[in-house]
Amino acid sequence: MVTQAKLPRSNGNISGDAEVLSATMEEKMGLPDKTRFEQLVLPHLDAAYNLARWLTRDVHDAEDVVQDACVRALKYLGSLHGSDGRSWFLTIVRNAFYDWLGRNRPSEIVHDDDAIDAAVDHAALDPQQTAVRAAELQGLAAAVAALPLQYREVLILRELEELSYKEIARVVDIPVGTVMSRLARARGLLQRSALLREVALQSNGSER
Repeated sequence: MVTQAKLPRSNGNISGDAEVLSATMEEKMGLPDKTRFEQLVLPHLDAAYNLARWLTRDVHDAEDVVQDACVRALKYLGSLHGSDGRSWFLTIVRNAFYDWLGRNRPSEIVHDDDAIDAAVDHAALDPQQTAVRAAELQGLAAAVAALPLQYREVLILRELEELSYKEIARVVDIPVGTVMSRLARARGLLQRSALLREVALQSNGSER
């Protein structure tokens, strides 16, 4: 099934970003903090960019968000207790994204799940709309990108970054039950996606 395909990862200029960060750390941090940052945070730069890319839906905006998140991580490294740098850093990335969103796309911020559901049109697109949308957006990635933000973020954290429900709850700052509910709704929306139905029809037609 199309909805069971593995989501593609989004990779930015990770090596270049790491070099810039290393140079920045040499100027702003002592050796112990620099070493700790390199060990606990930099290994998750790929995951950070991937999350930012799926949330912003734009390569350059994602880079801006990750750069902001890295600056914050450098500043608040002392608040990282233990060795779980991944969920700690992804929480910072998410917070940096929402700050960016508030400045650039405030209309996309929706806090209530009922309001999120109300914003989603569950009806199938008419043939003309489907053709236009299918021409602009491709497959599963397009369907995921079309999900409401609050559903998209938990789906990416679960399916791509493979975080546990508890880890997602910490990153997104919501109860575990809400994480599970949003994941179920996200998957349900994908199953009913007109875009995926169009992809499936095209795929079936090409096999005949």
